Amino acid sequence: MTKEKPKIAIIGLKGLPAFGGAASVGENIINELKDQYDFTVYSISSHTDLKSGYYNGYKQIVFKKIPFRRLNTFYYYIVSALHALIFGKYDLIHLHHRDAAFILIILKLKYKVILTTHGSFSIVPKWEKYKWFFQINEKYFVKRADIITCVSLEEKRKYKNIINLDVIHIPNGIKVYKNLDKVIFTQYKPYLFFGAGRIIRSKGLDILLKALKYINFRGYLLVAGDIYHTPDYKEEILKLSEGLNVIFLGLIKDKYELLTVIKNAFLFIFPSNMEAMSMMLLEGASVKTPVICSDILANKEIFNDDEVLFFKTDDFIDLSKKIIYALNNYNEMVKKAERAYQKLIKNYNWVKISKQYDNLYRKLITDQLL
Repeated sequence: MTKEKPKIAIIGLKGLPAFGGAASVGENIINELKDQYDFTVYSISSHTDLKSGYYNGYKQIVFKKIPFRRLNTFYYYIVSALHALIFGKYDLIHLHHRDAAFILIILKLKYKVILTTHGSFSIVPKWEKYKWFFQINEKYFVKRADIITCVSLEEKRKYKNIINLDVIHIPNGIKVYKNLDKVIFTQYKPYLFFGAGRIIRSKGLDILLKALKYINFRGYLLVAGDIYHTPDYKEEILKLSEGLNVIFLGLIKDKYELLTVIKNAFLFIFPSNMEAMSMMLLEGASVKTPVICSDILANKEIFNDDEVLFFKTDDFIDLSKKIIYALNNYNEMVKKAERAYQKLIKNYNWVKISKQYDNLYRKLITDQLL
């Protein structure tokens, strides 16, 4: 008789297949461990085109979105927690995001919970007026989880220094895709690439556009991501794009297509001023495209000067100088890209990282650390 696999519910990914951020993290963990565990993913129709059902070895429960965009995620967290409490029969809940920590008061009525945060103690300007909500999560609710993990070392340090909480650091990983040799967008080559799931101010596209204008760049810039997320910023971006050859590709949900676009780029430019541990940055390096990125601590704790070219965060003049340097010293940039790729293969592969989650799952389910 086949032994039944432990049942784990995942809340916080919002929808699969993933097209960035925490959803990519959760999806990769599931793909590596689905032979050992029976996963159920709670999702919402704003973040997936799929219906409730079984896909690729896991179950997905998809709730219908509500028309109030800013309340949609809050609603998703609440309805997922209530469904798990009333109808679920799980051995464990894996909750993603500090923002969702408030539902621990519901989940802990019935389950053990592992919480993974993807950037605590930082708030993008859009949500500044709701700062109190995020601080309440960090101060009162996060600690209710049985085990807390975070994706960046800086986040781990802040938990200790700010609220004296010890959390476990498990970095994000990367899946290396084969057969990405397809040549696309030949009409724009050679092109620079910028990508983000949501194109918001903290991602720094405005800094990149100012840098390109400063050097009177005549080549193409391909931009992937949802530019409609913040209407005011969208208008600013469109204004800055005037006079430049900017091609807006929209949000690319298909991972193979996204990586193919990045692989065909001459340079991948990542000007974000706020990250925990960016999946987009890892993905750019995974296809050996030379990278120019901001010198925020989150980036410098992954790569060093031998692997990427850093510029001063939010300084478009310094970025413009680094773009010129990269274009004039491209052979050196290619060598950096190869070294970045080798680091990813060694330190940030999902096989190694998923084993750390497997260990924590088993600890909570069986109280036996492997």
